[in-house]
Amino acid sequence: MDKGRLTEELSGSHDHTRPARDALVEQGAAVAAVLEVLCDEGSPVDWSLAADVLCRIGEPAFPPLTEAIAKADSPEVVTRAAWTLGRLEVADVGAYSPLLKHPQARVRENALVAFQRRGEASVGFVGRLIPLLGDPEPEVRQRAVQALTAIGTGAVPELRRLRQRPATGPRIRSGALVALAAIGGPAALSPVDQDACRRLTRIKRPAEIPEAMHRCTSWYAVPGSDRAAILEAFDLSDPEPVTLRTGAAAWEHDQHHWLRDRPHPHTDCARVFVSPELDGWTLVFGNPSQDTHRIDAAGDHDAAALAHLVRRRCADLSRRFGTAQWYGSHCRDNWTAWCIAEDGKVVRHYDLRAALEDGDEGPAHPAEAGYLLPHDDGMPEDIYDDEGVWDSEAFTARYNRVKDELRIPDMCYANDIAARLSVDPGALGPHTRVTGSGVLTLTACGREHGHPAGALPIRRPPSRPPPSRPPPCVTWPRAFC
Repeated sequence: MDKGRLTEELSGSHDHTRPARDALVEQGAAVAAVLEVLCDEGSPVDWSLAADVLCRIGEPAFPPLTEAIAKADSPEVVTRAAWTLGRLEVADVGAYSPLLKHPQARVRENALVAFQRRGEASVGFVGRLIPLLGDPEPEVRQRAVQALTAIGTGAVPELRRLRQRPATGPRIRSGALVALAAIGGPAALSPVDQDACRRLTRIKRPAEIPEAMHRCTSWYAVPGSDRAAILEAFDLSDPEPVTLRTGAAAWEHDQHHWLRDRPHPHTDCARVFVSPELDGWTLVFGNPSQDTHRIDAAGDHDAAALAHLVRRRCADLSRRFGTAQWYGSHCRDNWTAWCIAEDGKVVRHYDLRAALEDGDEGPAHPAEAGYLLPHDDGMPEDIYDDEGVWDSEAFTARYNRVKDELRIPDMCYANDIAARLSVDPGALGPHTRVTGSGVLTLTACGREHGHPAGALPIRRPPSRPPPSRPPPCVTWPRAFC
């Protein structure tokens, strides 16, 4: 098939070109023409469509793609061809073994993808994957960890043996530690490695500079630092001292378990991070097992069920600690909520979802003074009527102009109320007064199933300055630094 006709057939949307792509896969003889389209940076064809054809053709595309990468004089072409090569439908994953030593980092990385996609079936190649833990390129090292993690427990014996070899390069031994933690959590580490992590935590914790945390899902705030009372109130046990960075990463990792390929059913209910005392307040990130299960059973968007649980929990906590607060926030949407209890009674509870459905029926709290609540933007209704509403830049400019002209206040969110009443975890920094140590604790589910698998950082890499704002949602487990 000539390139012009092929380009014509593949030009269009994913659904529109499906029949043409299916026909090309059945023919199996169009590899050269499809590869030419894939490598043509000026082609009107979306290169992912050409890649789909080659991936489904499988083994016949292996040698031409390898040759194309070797001859490519453009980083973009290498990226396209390497991505496709790592996802070919081939019968024997061993065909990718020679590519693990390819001079192009993109090729090595995507060869690892092939082993990662086959998971446990790649267990016979663990010895060939391990050297990539010490690759000069960080993307390749990360992919090697992901490939070994996908293999699972079958990779653990060799990784443990590697950790016991002092002559092995430090980068490889560090990568093996990350892979072990990602496969089985702390339980997968040897006692020696567990002691080493605890020792590093003890060293780094006193000098740690607090960093802004990524606010997502919910947290509680209670005054003081009575850790024993807090653990008892939330039915938590087995406190393990950690740095703020480790605790924040654990919370973020567990609350975003739905992003992972094979999340453990108890990832979001096995452990809770209890912070050190921060400006006089202790923050509790996570829920007891029973609370998490009730929320899951009711459904993520069941505002009434969540409100009942939160109100009862805050009232109980305030009887013990004098006051208690709960804050909710989602990074996926604009949902926000807060609950404030004093001396056993809830004095304010606001939930954006409930307010949008039924209106806000509760009395305002002084901490909300000067703000608009999120369900009421205060704008004239006709601001949304003009045709320019679909031009985001024009609409934003008009929105800000009208807001200034009418002197409409800013909206408040959970972080704003937390900043006024206790501590906003997204605003932690060198100014934050830290007393004591934070701990990772186990819930009832954690006592039964252990810590979730996943590597967590202990410290910030010395070459990178503290972030000025919270990091985005994670999609891969973080590594020990």
